Amino acid sequence: MCVLVGLHALWATRLQWDIHRGLGTSSYDVGLYDQGTWLLSRFEAPFVTLMGRNLLGDHASLVMFLVVPLYWLVPGTETLLAVQSVVVASGALPLYFFARRRLGGQVIPVVIGATWLLNPAVNGTNLENFHPDSFLGLFLPVALYAMFEKRWRLYWVAVVLCLSVKEDVSLVLVPLGLVMMLRGERRRGAATALAAVAASLAGMFLLMRSLIGVPTRNTWRIPFGGVGGFLRETFTNPGNVVSYLSSEGRLFYLWQMFAPFGPVFLLAPEIAAVSVLVLAGNVVSNFWYQFHIGFHYSLVAVPAIAFATVVGAARLHRDSRPLAVTVVALCSLVSGLMWTALPVSRNEIAHWPASHPVAVSARDIIDEVPDDAAVSVFHSLAPHMAHRVHVYQFPNPFRVVLYGTDIGLEGTRDPRADIVEWVVLPLSMDDDMKRDWASVAGDFRTVARNDHWAVFSRIALPGSP
Repeated sequence: MCVLVGLHALWATRLQWDIHRGLGTSSYDVGLYDQGTWLLSRFEAPFVTLMGRNLLGDHASLVMFLVVPLYWLVPGTETLLAVQSVVVASGALPLYFFARRRLGGQVIPVVIGATWLLNPAVNGTNLENFHPDSFLGLFLPVALYAMFEKRWRLYWVAVVLCLSVKEDVSLVLVPLGLVMMLRGERRRGAATALAAVAASLAGMFLLMRSLIGVPTRNTWRIPFGGVGGFLRETFTNPGNVVSYLSSEGRLFYLWQMFAPFGPVFLLAPEIAAVSVLVLAGNVVSNFWYQFHIGFHYSLVAVPAIAFATVVGAARLHRDSRPLAVTVVALCSLVSGLMWTALPVSRNEIAHWPASHPVAVSARDIIDEVPDDAAVSVFHSLAPHMAHRVHVYQFPNPFRVVLYGTDIGLEGTRDPRADIVEWVVLPLSMDDDMKRDWASVAGDFRTVARNDHWAVFSRIALPGSP
């Protein structure tokens, strides 16, 4: 099992590094975490200029402090991607140990652990840039394993780590607490649910609101005007809600989430129910990424369904368990081959290799820019130039685009535009970029140019002689 985990982590890391070196990563969602973590490692406030807000105000992801020591040694986007690959792959180990205890044998637990490594939602998260949510791919399976094995010290450590990942982790920890109460662990279950609610409220109303002025920026994702509007529509126009929930592939998304486990998880519905709120939130959301399996929103729902599969198989007669595990293995293999970019599947992540001429010339030309200069750069260069206090995704800050917390500022000029000293852009620009550059080009001169890129420096900062 350790060999499989190691090979999976190595494959994912190498693929992600190649994507990154081939300019396949961007400000969102890699560069912003790289800049924020780099600032934390320098004991500075993690105000991420790539998105115009504090890293911990965007999400209450205190877990990023755990990555900071690595940035003292090997800072960079590649460190984040490697950490994510190792953490996500390691989620197979708690599942393996649980299967070994419940199902016995030597082969069956390895097969169960391998289904985690084949899962489309697991691999979708692992190969989708970088997100702190990926830590839940390890922390939540550890919490579930510790709960079943009644290893309470380990359980509480895992729960605290889960709470450090994101403010909305209560969507899975509250149901987990309720399931514990039904299983007879009333005090520990109640403590889990209450701790999850308290941590979410603190993350949103104390941490995030103090940093960005609002407790969350994502209320717009609930259709029909928010929670109240959705509930009102459900009772007054249920047909509209049914049509909405069956649109844009939402039902197929649920099929993709359940298919890798076959029917076996249905034998332990109370365990699978831990993921109900997460799946419901994803399906209800009008944010396209949430109800598509290739993105990080789905990972947190996988552990409970996987553990339910093991519990369900354990409830069968001993002679029937190998058949049940075989069905799960086949379903996982087919699902993985169909819906994720496994090495043996036909699915590939389209990207330039690190040796692509455009990528090579980009890495060469950014050496012309001083390490501490304030820059505005093309989005795919941001993860390669994020270790500075001021780095912006062009046309920011000259023209505000998807930036900050006030949508009313879209299209305006940010005052910080006056401090930008260097700009790095591709020679091939779309019409919008050409217009944005034409509006400020008079303030800059060309410093370096190659077949694909150009570097510009400010002729004179405002107010200078």
